Amino acid sequence: MEDLGKNVRQVLVSACFCTLFYLVATALAAVFVRAYAPADGAVTAVNWVIRCTGAFLFPLLFVRGARALFKGAAAGLLATVFSMLLFAAIGGGFRIGALFLLELLVCGALGGLGALLGAKLRRE
Repeated sequence: MEDLGKNVRQVLVSACFCTLFYLVATALAAVFVRAYAPADGAVTAVNWVIRCTGAFLFPLLFVRGARALFKGAAAGLLATVFSMLLFAAIGGGFRIGALFLLELLVCGALGGLGALLGAKLRRE
């Protein structure tokens, strides 16, 4: 039971830090969007880069031990859901569509790969 608590804590810490990263990076990107007014496609691409970077980076940093692939995938999925809920609470509204489902799949896969790479790099 102790391992379950430790695993859940790793996933939640990774997902929470990833969500915080999404929030800060998106706020910084919004400053540049207001200043330079790029095309809508550029805004979507920047948003995807922010999410993919966070989904890969934070499981790499926070997930340890066995079953890293599954814990990282869970962290990526949770971070995506947390960010959707957070941005909906801020005022973005809920938009669950094909693009969001694709985002869930990509962030889950990147989270799993990041955690797997982190586990491999920590082995001595």
